[in-house]
Amino acid sequence: MKRIDPISKVILTLFFMFGISSGCSSQTGGSPPPKIDRKPAAAGRFYSADPDELRSDLAEMFRDAKPKVSGNVVAVICPHAGYVFSGPVAASGYAQVDPERQYDNVFVIGSSHQVSFMGASVYDKGDYVTPLGTVPVNRGLADKLIAGNPVFTFNPEADKYEHSVEVQVPFLQYHLKKPFKLVPIVLGTQSEQTCNKIAQALKPYFGGNNLFVISTDFSHYPSYDDAKVTDKATCDAILADDPEKLIDFLDSYKTKKVGNLATNLCGWTSVLTLLYMISGDAAYTLQPVEYRNSGDSKSGDTNQVVGYWSIAVIKSGKPAPQPSAFEFSIKEKTTLLEIARNTVNAYVTTGKRPAVDTTGFTPNLKLRTGAFVTLKEAGQLRGCIGRFTADIPLYDVVQEMAIASATQDNRFSAVTPAEVPKLEIEISVLSPMKRIYSPDEIVMGKHGIYIKNKWSSGTFLPQVATETGWTKEEFLGHCSRDKAGIGWDGWKSAELYTYEALVFSEKEISGGKD
Repeated sequence: MKRIDPISKVILTLFFMFGISSGCSSQTGGSPPPKIDRKPAAAGRFYSADPDELRSDLAEMFRDAKPKVSGNVVAVICPHAGYVFSGPVAASGYAQVDPERQYDNVFVIGSSHQVSFMGASVYDKGDYVTPLGTVPVNRGLADKLIAGNPVFTFNPEADKYEHSVEVQVPFLQYHLKKPFKLVPIVLGTQSEQTCNKIAQALKPYFGGNNLFVISTDFSHYPSYDDAKVTDKATCDAILADDPEKLIDFLDSYKTKKVGNLATNLCGWTSVLTLLYMISGDAAYTLQPVEYRNSGDSKSGDTNQVVGYWSIAVIKSGKPAPQPSAFEFSIKEKTTLLEIARNTVNAYVTTGKRPAVDTTGFTPNLKLRTGAFVTLKEAGQLRGCIGRFTADIPLYDVVQEMAIASATQDNRFSAVTPAEVPKLEIEISVLSPMKRIYSPDEIVMGKHGIYIKNKWSSGTFLPQVATETGWTKEEFLGHCSRDKAGIGWDGWKSAELYTYEALVFSEKEISGGKD
C-alpha cells in the first residue's frame, strides 16, 4: 500500500473539512442559502389546524363582525389570543380593511412572548405557512431592513414558537382577495428608545400602499368587571395618539393594584412603535372598533379574563385641521388672565377659591392641556408654578396654578393682599410634551425643556432661553442642576422632553380688543 506523505495528508484533510476544490469546476460567490419556510406553531392550539374547519370558523367570525365604518384604513390593532376567545374582535378589526384593495405588503408587528432580545427580528429565510396555504414573505425588503438598520436582525428563536404574528396571517389570507407579501416582525425589545428607532425605520413604508397589523391583547387576568374598566382606560390612552402619554399611563396604572392584573397591554412595545409612527401627524386618526374579553366567550371564566380591543388607524385624504390651542383670541386670553387675577386676589384675601361662571366659554377655554402661571412684581419674578398633565379644563388649571404660584412657590414667601395690585400676571399654555433623544432637537426660544431622571425632574419654559440669553448647554445645565437637582451634566443620562407654549400677559393684552 502506498503511504501518504504528511503534506498530502494535510491537504486531503482540508479538502474534506472545507470542501476545497480546484480546476474549472470551482465556483465563485457560492450558492444562495436554502429557503426555509416558517411552519405554523400555533395551529391546533390557537386556531384549527384543519383547513376546512379554519375557513368555516373565519367565515362565521366575519359574518358577525362589525361592519366597515371607516375610510382609508392603513393599520389595525388586533388581538392574538385563541380564536375562540379573541377571534370575533380580530375579525371586526380586519372588516375595516378594504378586501379588494391591492396591498404591496402587509407588515405584521408582534411583541415576543418567548424570548427577549435587542431590537426586532424580521423573518427573511422563507415564506409563511398556515393551514390555508403559503404567504410569500418579501425577503428582499426584509433583508433591506436588516442590512440598513442595526435595530433589525434575524433571530431564529423569535419566530420559532411565537404566536403573535402567526395568528394574524389566516385572517389576512381569508379577508384579502388579492395577493400580498408579508413582512413579519417580532419585537424583542423593552426599550422605548429602541421602539422609536424601529418606528423611524418603518415610517417610510407607513400610510402608502402597505397595510400594518399591530398584534396585542389588553389586560391579563383581572376579573370581568375590572377588565372592562382597565381596558377602556388603556384604549383611551392609545387613542390620545401620544407615545409618552401611553408610557406614563402604563407606568401609573401599576400603582392602582387591580386584583390579578399582570399587564394592561401585553404588546405594548408594538403599540408604542405604531404611535411613534403616527403621533403628531394630523392625517391619521385612531378609531376604536370593538371590545370584548375572554369572559364573553362561551369557554371563558369571568374570574380571570384577558381583554381584547380592535382599533383602526385611518388616513384622511388631506391633513385634518390642527387644534386651535395656539390660536387663542384676545378675548380668550383676557378671560384667562382675569380668572388668574380674580383667583389670586380672592385666595390671598379670604383663603377661598372663587367660583368661575363658564357660561359662554369657548372650546379653547375648556381644553384639557397644561399651563403655567407666572407672577412678577416690578419686573422681578414673584412666583411661577405649572402642570403638564391635561386631565382638567384649562380654566381650572389656570385657577390651580394661580393659587400655587402665589402661595406655594418655595423660592418666595406667600403673596400678601397688599401686593396683588402690583402683580403682573403671565400665562403659558402648553402643548403636549415630546420625548427627544438629542439636544439638537431643541430650538432655543421655541421649546421649553423638561428633564426627568427617576424621581427627579425640572423644567424651563421657552421664554427662559430668551430672557437669559443662555446657550443651549447653559439652558440644559441650569435646568438639570438648578431645577431637577441632578447636577450640571445630569441631563446627559436623563430623559429629555420638549414642549411649546403660547405665552401672554396682562401687559401684552392691556388695551387689546378682540
